[in-house]
Amino acid sequence: MTPKKETKSTKIVQAVVVVAAVLLIIAGICNGSALDVLIKGINICTECVGLG
Repeated sequence: MTPKKETKSTKIVQAVVVVAAVLLIIAGICNGSALDVLIKGINICTECVGLG
């Protein structure tokens, strides 16, 4: 089984996806979504442990 060679177009697509992901993460942090996700994560963890 030989590994596939990455072509130039594959690298471009990967770069575009990474840039889009970073931009969307920054947009989520700026509009306050990160705090919502943190609060929901804390709530789920405390419910699993039996504290909530």
